[in-house]
Amino acid sequence: MNDNPPPVLEMRNIVKRFPGVLANDHVNLKLHPGEVLALLGENGAGKSTLMNVLVGLYRPEEGEVYARGEQVDIGSPNDAAALGIGMVHQNFKLVPTMTVAENVILGMNGLPFRPNMDEIVECIREIARHYNMPVDPKAYIWQLSVGEQQRVEILKLIYRGAEILILDEPTAVLTPQEARDLNRVLQVMIDEGKSAIFITHKMDEVMAFSDRVCVLQHGRVVATKYTAETNPQELATLMVGREVLFRLDKAPSQPGDPMLEMRDVHAKNNKGLPALQGISFTIRRGEVLGIAGVAGNGQRELAEVVTGLRPVTQGHIQIEGQERTNRQPLDFIKAGVSHIPADRIGMGAVGNMPVSDNISMKGYRQSPMAEKGILRPRQMLRFAREMIKRFEIATPTPATRIKFLSGGNIQKAILAREIDACKGLLVAVYPSRGLDVGATEAVRRRILEQREQGRAVLLISEDLDELFSVADRIAVLYEGRVMGVVPAEEASIDQLGLMMAGSPAEEIDVPTARVMEEV
Repeated sequence: MNDNPPPVLEMRNIVKRFPGVLANDHVNLKLHPGEVLALLGENGAGKSTLMNVLVGLYRPEEGEVYARGEQVDIGSPNDAAALGIGMVHQNFKLVPTMTVAENVILGMNGLPFRPNMDEIVECIREIARHYNMPVDPKAYIWQLSVGEQQRVEILKLIYRGAEILILDEPTAVLTPQEARDLNRVLQVMIDEGKSAIFITHKMDEVMAFSDRVCVLQHGRVVATKYTAETNPQELATLMVGREVLFRLDKAPSQPGDPMLEMRDVHAKNNKGLPALQGISFTIRRGEVLGIAGVAGNGQRELAEVVTGLRPVTQGHIQIEGQERTNRQPLDFIKAGVSHIPADRIGMGAVGNMPVSDNISMKGYRQSPMAEKGILRPRQMLRFAREMIKRFEIATPTPATRIKFLSGGNIQKAILAREIDACKGLLVAVYPSRGLDVGATEAVRRRILEQREQGRAVLLISEDLDELFSVADRIAVLYEGRVMGVVPAEEASIDQLGLMMAGSPAEEIDVPTARVMEEV
């Protein structure tokens, strides 16, 4: 890439304020034709806010936006769409009770009163085939995995003819294989003349996907570099202002008594189809069992049956030797089970409640936050302030409604609540999704602290680096079955990849898999 072609998009001196926060401080940004620009920064650095200004969700206090050399006024998402600008948000903008096709056309101008849904469904199928993003246009959103919902958001933009795509943490819900697929989708789009802004915290994806990198810190641009002229360590240091460890040293595991035992567990998904088919494993105190797998292979259902959120149709679940099969979620909580859910907005937090109330949700039933069934607000506030400081949650005040925090800081609040409440088993589903490199390092340290304190951790993650870094053993799910459980220190990426594709561990030639990885 070079600066000779005029920018297809330019933002000049953008300033955006919220109560108590200067989110964007005179930000300048350029996007050239046929370019992928990576936008980096810590959680709360202003990345999503800047992009929300660009798509008309926020009005800046100062600054101008230029599209194809002409100054434009983007007062709404419709204005942005008319300019060919579309955004896939970190928190999806989909209606769960509607189908994929209905979501794709929802709010579009120029449609007849009764659109021909058969034609629309076929068009979506054709786009999905062209970009190799399989999704059923007739499926309801609530029936889809998080990864499948991500594809719907991208398909929606393509269907509407977006020429400038803004992708906010698009691979946070994808496996490494799906992330590579997304890279191929992006390349097809770029070859077709489109441009993209790619917000991510994953350094390997910055290096693989982007042409240039723009780094934000505290709402200001601190560096803009050509990707080929930088490296992950330099970018991480620019983001957080200190050296970041990408791999953590951990002491050898010293497993204790069994904490969670699953015996031939079966469960159905939201469509009533088999999701878990004969799951059996044991997690002991003082160890981390990682769960790998392509999205939609039973990870969601596994987390829900272990926390009492989904009924088991067959099999047994025991917590510390006590039968807990098909008990209520409160029974699992009382048994010492904490849950960091995949959907932090829909399940992990209550957006209109203050940060302090969200952090107190696990402790409000007993002293010191309650006495004889009566809440004690001062104790709740004291606890919230302690957690905000301990987990470095960036919030103007504890009374701020949690929906106004950045996605990463919402995740930190959930982590604070669940880790503090954990007494025996921590079920962590994508705990570092959407977090910057510094926060990711901190989250992984917290998980290892739980292990060192004698608690068991069920870590469900689509980030294989995270599993290698944190887990003691790794189990791979494929179509609701465990393909095998391997020690993390002996596993290879290709071995896990073959298992994720449906090959049982005992059928894989491990030396061959390692040779493939080295090649």
